[in-house]
Amino acid sequence: MISICIPIYNTEVTTLVTALKSEIKTNHLNTEIVLIDDASDEYYYGLNKPLEAVVDTMVWLPKNVGRSRIRNVFLKYSKGQYLLFLDGDGEIISNQFIQNYQKFITENKDAKVVYGGRCIQKEEPSVERYLRWKFANERENLPLFQREKNKHLSFQTNNFLIERETFSQCLFDEQLTGYGYEDLVFAKDLKDKGIDVFHIDNPILNIDLETNEVYLKKVEDSINNLCFLLKNSPKKVEDIKLVKAYHVVKKLKLSFVLSRLFSSFGKEFLREKLLNGKASLRYLDMYKLGLLLEKTNPSV
Repeated sequence: MISICIPIYNTEVTTLVTALKSEIKTNHLNTEIVLIDDASDEYYYGLNKPLEAVVDTMVWLPKNVGRSRIRNVFLKYSKGQYLLFLDGDGEIISNQFIQNYQKFITENKDAKVVYGGRCIQKEEPSVERYLRWKFANERENLPLFQREKNKHLSFQTNNFLIERETFSQCLFDEQLTGYGYEDLVFAKDLKDKGIDVFHIDNPILNIDLETNEVYLKKVEDSINNLCFLLKNSPKKVEDIKLVKAYHVVKKLKLSFVLSRLFSSFGKEFLREKLLNGKASLRYLDMYKLGLLLEKTNPSV
């Protein structure tokens, strides 16, 4: 049995659930749908409340527990041998989406973790939403052959299946409560435990394109998580390109100087470029590195 697990926070998931229920009903699949709402605003509570009559289990958390812990909570409320995690802002684009996962784990008994991938609209969005779309196209939405070159670093949490026993032995790090890097830390833990990540071509469509402003705020939040990890669990993030660049700067003893330059004028310059939407992602890389240097050099 597969338990489809959808964590919700300020997102309407009616369309997603409807598509999943259609495939389950049409093909008589041995599958349950479990929704857990992470203390969403009242508006989204109202939108998703009717789904209680549609899904197998719906849980309303009284207090927000964060992106990592909420996924661990699904172990308590799900029954399946496998848990299929989906982000609430995704859209199903295949009428055999669940069956594709079922077929793969049936034919590959050693597969404990399977990532299906993601895709995004082909049409260019407005300039105000271009940065998120550009990042997804160039960095996130990799085709199967590219993902398989670096299976753990290509893992994301938006669309993956994991065996229950494996998940119970390798939970998400609940110290990470904000946005960012929880997927890479989880993948690193899997790698350290010798658990392979299998990749298949079974993407969901990412339909939530944030504005450039909102996306940059998420980037800033993610750097807070990264700072925490660098201080408390540096081995877990040692393979990340941004961290490697950070260590090069430190080794060259340039961290203080560059952080001063970033705080003085580089930050606003890069931010303005990125808010314009169509800037090279190298500006985003520099912005992230600058934020990391700024936050790890408190005297700046």
